Amino acid sequence: MDFYVTRHYPCSYLPDRLARSRIAMVSDTLDSRIYAQLIKQGYRRSGSFIYRPDCDQCHACIPVRVVVDQFKPNRTQRRIWKQHRHLQAVQHALHFDPEHLALYQRYQKRRHAGGSMDHDDHQQYSDFLLTSNVDSRLITFHQGEQLRMVSIVDQLPDGLSSVYTFFDPDVIGSSYGTYSILWQMAHCQIQNLPYLYLGYWIAENRKMRYKANFQPLQCLLDGQWQSMDAAHSY
Repeated sequence: MDFYVTRHYPCSYLPDRLARSRIAMVSDTLDSRIYAQLIKQGYRRSGSFIYRPDCDQCHACIPVRVVVDQFKPNRTQRRIWKQHRHLQAVQHALHFDPEHLALYQRYQKRRHAGGSMDHDDHQQYSDFLLTSNVDSRLITFHQGEQLRMVSIVDQLPDGLSSVYTFFDPDVIGSSYGTYSILWQMAHCQIQNLPYLYLGYWIAENRKMRYKANFQPLQCLLDGQWQSMDAAHSY
């Protein structure tokens, strides 16, 4: 497999910094075992792009995964799980639905105003979330007839990779994002899969800190998966 490194571009996670990515050149259909190895090495997927940060001086983006069979929800997480057990979750193949796009656009404008994705149109949305060369699923969560949340996940031999979740931003205090992670971990347990990969944890980014609430969390440091305690001293 070939790789190339991008030019520097403005970092979307930390202001006033430049970022760079290493891109894996993959075929139209990527073998699940090869994709799993890339995920284990800290790569992520955005549409058809498989990438990982390759910045010169910054190492703030740390890949993390939850050890599913050791996870014990805290009091708040138990409350959120009970609160949303009524949601009807259905798995689908990746597909376009105007209702999903409308929810995505509303979520971006409310939760990520001014970001690079708050004006995404049909094509940009589809390229980002509905284009995949691996085994991907789209999960819808409804409350009655009302769509509340959509999650995109990738199936791996050793777990699930949580790609992206967007939800109804008008339900105050819903904690839908936390519920989506709890649901994905429950699905890992059903399949006897040991890990849920959550992408990058960035201590300096407030919107990324929630991932530290799911313990035990492992971090990829110096090519080895270690407990999160090691990341705090990294």
